[in-house]
Amino acid sequence: MYWIITKYCITAALVVLVSELAKRSDRLGGLIAALPLVTVLSLVWLYLEKQSATTIANHAWYTFWYVVPTLPMFLIFPALLPRIGFWLSLLASALFTVICFALFAMLLRRFGISLW
Repeated sequence: MYWIITKYCITAALVVLVSELAKRSDRLGGLIAALPLVTVLSLVWLYLEKQSATTIANHAWYTFWYVVPTLPMFLIFPALLPRIGFWLSLLASALFTVICFALFAMLLRRFGISLW
């Protein structure tokens, strides 16, 4: 039980740190947020919990493929924000990301990579 609480605290502290840095410097906050810190933490947690090398490697492999279709969101959201406000921009960006993911998954399936 202490282990899961430790994981929550460290992971939450990282998210809070990024949001606090972003308040002070949008560039520094963006840089830190763009780093794969959550993925690195996940890999560390998996390793410390004695997961197999295959499980850890698969986590990294699928993370790569799942990141690619999310990237357009970071272009669409700032373009929509001044026009339609925060919540609608966030919703539209999230929906667009789901569409991008589905299309990307269909494309990758042709190359033998299955994301679902």
